[in-house]
Amino acid sequence: MSSIWILPAEAISPAARQAAEDFLIAEAALLDDRRYEEWLALLADDLEYIVPARSIRRNGNGSDVDWESRHFDDNKTSMTLRVRRLGTDVAWSEDPPSFTRRVLGNFRYAAGPGDTELTVKSNLLLFRSRGLTGDHDLIAGERTDVLRLVEGRLQIAKRHVVLDQAMLGTKNLGVFL
Repeated sequence: MSSIWILPAEAISPAARQAAEDFLIAEAALLDDRRYEEWLALLADDLEYIVPARSIRRNGNGSDVDWESRHFDDNKTSMTLRVRRLGTDVAWSEDPPSFTRRVLGNFRYAAGPGDTELTVKSNLLLFRSRGLTGDHDLIAGERTDVLRLVEGRLQIAKRHVVLDQAMLGTKNLGVFL
């Protein structure tokens, strides 16, 4: 009797999948707890962090992801500057700080692109509230992370987040996805 569960030869090991998932969940907790300096240590020096804009297109007229227009186009240096700015009195979009909760799920894995890298796609739901009015934002999207193993530790080498909305419903997006 043949099995319906056929895995390709290059299937990702359960241990690697679990390590990646644990890493990304712990990373989300650091962001929710505003432990930004610790979070920066998880980013590779050659980090690519991109959140492209989306557009509305009729069926069959190409991708709705506009990689030329971006909400964020960051690297490790710009992320470090953004974190440092949050500690000043001029980070108005996050003063007072937002309450956030990141929920990750539907993890999908692929080997590479490099020999010590793993690509992880996941769904993100970010709840964000500010102030006393009860207003909140729900931001959903798909993240594609490239995790790299460096000296026995995982780092985020690349993060692309495609949001599930063409127009952001939030007044500002001063938090990390």
